[in-house]
Amino acid sequence: MMIAESFDPRTLANMEIALERACNVLALGSEQHDARRHIASRIVECAESGDRTLRGLTEAGRAAANELTLLQSPEVLQSAE
Repeated sequence: MMIAESFDPRTLANMEIALERACNVLALGSEQHDARRHIASRIVECAESGDRTLRGLTEAGRAAANELTLLQSPEVLQSAE
């Protein structure tokens, strides 16, 4: 089943706004497909769990963006070596 068939129009609009807001948190690479896909998957998980508010979806998206930022930070990369 497609995402568009799983949620009402208001939820889909909130999800889209949340995705854009979360991608704006990323300094570079916010247009990268993998980054957007990761953030979008977290937003979908949030909506599927029942929180379909713009605030909840935005928080989920920003948390996912922060995960990506941490993974790309020099400290994390150095500690992984």
